[in-house]
Amino acid sequence: MDRMLYVAMSGAKETLIAQANASNNLANANTTGFLSDLNQFRSMPVFGDAHPTRVYAMDERPTTDFDHGSIQYTGRDLDVAVQDGGWIAVQARDGGEAYTRRGDLRVDENGLLVSGNGLPVLGNGGPIAVPPFEKIDIGVDGTLSIRPLGAQADQLAVIDRIKLVAPQYEQMGKADDGLFRLADGAVAEPDPLQRVVSGALAASNVNVVNEMVDMIELSRRFELQVKMMKLAEENAGAAASVVRPV
Repeated sequence: MDRMLYVAMSGAKETLIAQANASNNLANANTTGFLSDLNQFRSMPVFGDAHPTRVYAMDERPTTDFDHGSIQYTGRDLDVAVQDGGWIAVQARDGGEAYTRRGDLRVDENGLLVSGNGLPVLGNGGPIAVPPFEKIDIGVDGTLSIRPLGAQADQLAVIDRIKLVAPQYEQMGKADDGLFRLADGAVAEPDPLQRVVSGALAASNVNVVNEMVDMIELSRRFELQVKMMKLAEENAGAAASVVRPV
C-alpha cells in the first residue's frame, strides 16, 4: 500500500510542477522575444542499501525551445528584432550581463536605453546613455544615432552600438528571471556579423494550442494520481478491518 501511495504522491507533485511550466509558457504567449521552456517526465528509481524496488516520476526542464518567433513590424524607431539567432546584451538586476530577445527598447527618465522590462541595454562600454534628442535611429548593425536638440536634419551623432552576441545554444541557459546567460558564467563576445531589423519585434515562440493540449493532459494525469492515492487509502482501511479483532 505504501508503495502505491508514495508513487502516486510523487507523480501528482511532479505533475503540478509541469502544469506550472505550461502555465508560464501560456502567460508569456504575447511577451516580446519570449522563448518557451520544454518539459519532460522520466522515471527515477529510488536507490538505497538494497536493490531499488520503487520508481518515482520526475519532471524536469531539459532546455529551452530556441526556435525564434516571427518578426512583427511595428514602425517604432526603438523597436528592434535581432536576426539569425542573435541576442541583445542587457544588465540584469544583479548587475551581471545577460541576454534577451526582447527588443521593445525605450529611453528612461535617466537617459538610459533600457529594454521593455527596464533593464539597461549594454553597448561598447557598458549601459548606453542617450543625450536629449529630436530623433533617434538604430542601424542594422545596432549602431545608435540621434539628431540632437536644435540640430539640422542631416546632423546625426553616433552615440554607441548595441552589444549583439550569438553564442551557441548549448552554452546558454535560462535563469529564473527569464534572462539567458552562458552556462559557465562567462561573458559572450560581441558578434559584428549580427544584424537587427529596426521598427520590428521578435514575437514569442509559444505554441498556444500545444500548451493548451498539454495543460488538459496534465490535468487529467493529476486527477488519476489523486484517485490512486484515494484507492490506496481505501485499501489500507479494508486491510485494517480484516485484521481488527471482533
